[in-house]
Amino acid sequence: MPTVKLGPVKLWRIARERTRRVRSGAPRDCSYAAQTDAKPNRGDDTVATVTMTSNRLEELLGREAEDLLSHRCETISADDLYLPGPDFVDRVMVESDRSTNVLRNLQWLLHSGRLSGTGYVSILPIDQGIEHSAGASFAPNPMYFDPNNLVRLAIEGGCNAIASTIGALGTVSRTYAHRFPFIVKLNHNELLSYPNSYDQIFFGTVQRAHELGAAGVGATIYFGSPESRRQIVEVKDAFEEAHRLGMFTVLWCYMRNSSFTIDGTDYHVAADLTGQANHLGVTLQADIIKQKLPETNRGFAAVSALNGSYGKTHKLVYEQLTTEHPIDLTRYQLANCHMGRSPLINSGGASSGDSDLAEAVRTAVINKRAGGTGLISGRKAFQRPIEQGAALLNAIQDVYLSDEVTIA
Repeated sequence: MPTVKLGPVKLWRIARERTRRVRSGAPRDCSYAAQTDAKPNRGDDTVATVTMTSNRLEELLGREAEDLLSHRCETISADDLYLPGPDFVDRVMVESDRSTNVLRNLQWLLHSGRLSGTGYVSILPIDQGIEHSAGASFAPNPMYFDPNNLVRLAIEGGCNAIASTIGALGTVSRTYAHRFPFIVKLNHNELLSYPNSYDQIFFGTVQRAHELGAAGVGATIYFGSPESRRQIVEVKDAFEEAHRLGMFTVLWCYMRNSSFTIDGTDYHVAADLTGQANHLGVTLQADIIKQKLPETNRGFAAVSALNGSYGKTHKLVYEQLTTEHPIDLTRYQLANCHMGRSPLINSGGASSGDSDLAEAVRTAVINKRAGGTGLISGRKAFQRPIEQGAALLNAIQDVYLSDEVTIA
């Protein structure tokens, strides 16, 4: 039989069709109104019960409810994304160069807490004692000066993991590290040096994180800052060692430069700048990207206007790949995470008081509908009594458990 030769276009189409069949996770509906009887296959995990009703969700979203819950993304198709699902490690991560031990720890992360077996994560981050000072962080609720209570909040709040300092997690590691995923945050910006400055420095080593039983490590890079190139090299070395020791890696991909606030607009949260930060982060082999929710766009143009040149972009980023809608802006952030091969989690932000619950739920809805993997929320949870903090974390998780909040 003669050999049939396929041209490059035909081969690309076959490869693309095969990829389409493995990208998506749990079955999804693409609108808020349209529902089906199909339920996601979540393996052997017992899925938590959703406690937030549809009416309550719409009440918390307020006037934005219809816009956020029914928006259809027409920029980057969900079909081209690697979406969360109970099989994410086997479907996506197993193709990578990560070791079996890294994959096992990622699997543990995805199969812990109330969101176990959904492919989504809810993480409690507690590094604010250094980043914002212990007094500013814990005075509203002094019980959290004790790291044991921080881990209790994460567990009772149904989180998949806790991310904190090497000192905090080290004090309770023999009690919890074998039972609950620890993520050791390796570097921090401290505010005791005078005058205050912004630079991420290492407070611990990857080896120590491994010895205390961490499942993963995390680090921050202040992209756009004069110190960022040193930080990139330091984090690259740390993440390489973490992978060698079997731990997954989480990168806080933050923009930081006083010049990025221009005429009252904060371009630290521009979709194009944060998207590029995410792309640098996955280039460093971050397994998970943590990013602030985008609030604006066209950061490259705004910063370039200061001196005539900053970075590079393309007009199609703004004409075809993004709109002004927060879900579309967040999807562009996700696209820069290798189309979701490295999951995107957004941060919950500072505590604002009575509006914390509504703000956290809004962020979760945007992240999930964009194709993200979860939320990492700290101050909104621990700056209130433990029962209220756990209830807030549960409300965030309810968004990811809800079949009514679908991929846009």
